[in-house]
Amino acid sequence: MERREIYMTGTASRAAFEIVKGVREILTLTEAEVEENLDPQELLDGLEDGFRGLELGEVQSPFRPELTVPGKGFSLAMSAWQPGWQMCVKVVNVFDGNLDLGLPNHLAVINLFDPETGATTCVMDGTYITGIRTAASAVLSARLLARRDARVATIVGAGVQAREHLRLLSLIREFDRINVCSLHVDEAQRLAARDDIAHASADLEAAVRESDVVCLATHAATPVIDPDWLKPGAHVSSVGYFPPEGELPRELAQRHRLFVESLDAFEPAPIGCSELSTTDPGNATTLGAVVLDPRAGRRDDREITVYKAMGIGMEDMVAANLVYRRALRDGAGGVMAW
Repeated sequence: MERREIYMTGTASRAAFEIVKGVREILTLTEAEVEENLDPQELLDGLEDGFRGLELGEVQSPFRPELTVPGKGFSLAMSAWQPGWQMCVKVVNVFDGNLDLGLPNHLAVINLFDPETGATTCVMDGTYITGIRTAASAVLSARLLARRDARVATIVGAGVQAREHLRLLSLIREFDRINVCSLHVDEAQRLAARDDIAHASADLEAAVRESDVVCLATHAATPVIDPDWLKPGAHVSSVGYFPPEGELPRELAQRHRLFVESLDAFEPAPIGCSELSTTDPGNATTLGAVVLDPRAGRRDDREITVYKAMGIGMEDMVAANLVYRRALRDGAGGVMAW
């Protein structure tokens, strides 16, 4: 009887069948508005905190499912949440034929949700975030692992990822020069023209041999560098995704210190990285472990360190929440009745 009385006199005045969502106002942000409200330095610092949270078990970032449209492309759903942030779900569609149509080959949308109620709070374009957060995690790996006296970097590729690497690299070291190498020399030249210290190089081997930091940012189906080109003490990052092989030579991950976002990197694609399928997970260290204890990172100035990215929902969560908070603060974006 007592339990029934509590139920009958509770605060709920309407039954579930009487309640509808109704019209709510949701913040909307275009690709341009997302870029305007994401500070690259804040992103690097936010991702470092995100990797710390991931390592401590504070971040939920589950496996990403995939839909495939034969002959066209594929779609990935990526989600993540950490207390104190909005819940984040991104859908990214990778359709290479889009380039011939004048569209990016990666198109994405991000939804944010109130962790108290699950209600939608924001819908933003995720195309820019997808590009910069992947590059930012790779550049963060260089901030954590590259030699302090690194002065020359090489970016291999001249696409979106290369563009974002070029934007971010100068935030972590005082480089004297950044080489840009691509199969399409004219594209490398146009990209290099965006930065005063960037230089387009047609000699990939020579560029890699002189580099303290080598950033692989291609859509190559096979390795793009020879491991023997690397100088002692170099740091190599790789963000390309092209199963069943990819841009990173497998022997690099096997012969040298390997660092990953999480040990999910060793799962089969599309969850993990195909280049790591023959590598022992026991030889890998997560970036979060390095953030928590720098001694887990570089051991000496001659050691070659390797970072292989797969892209995880935590990175989208961090970037999207930074955008959302700044947009709310500054009154940016639009409002949609939902």
